[in-house]
Amino acid sequence: MILEIVSPEATLFSGEVTSVSVPGINGEFQMLNNHAAIVSVLQKGNVKITAPSFNIDKANLAKFTKVNEQTYWLAINSGTIEMNNNKVIVLAD
Repeated sequence: MILEIVSPEATLFSGEVTSVSVPGINGEFQMLNNHAAIVSVLQKGNVKITAPSFNIDKANLAKFTKVNEQTYWLAINSGTIEMNNNKVIVLAD
């Protein structure tokens, strides 16, 4: 599936991922390939991204925390998420 993480300043990440976990207002939840369509509000926490490889722009790399070769975290204060047709868009603040 495709993941895009957009902040007011820039697109922080765009690429193919295997899973993404987000801090929903009712708790953390994860989306995998072919997940049902969803729109949700996000609260403060970490967006956890798992992918076979990462290509993060050097200007944005400092905003991410590398967990291992296949997992990165991005701390957010709030946001929204939409998943539809195997594309996830996170509007992060």
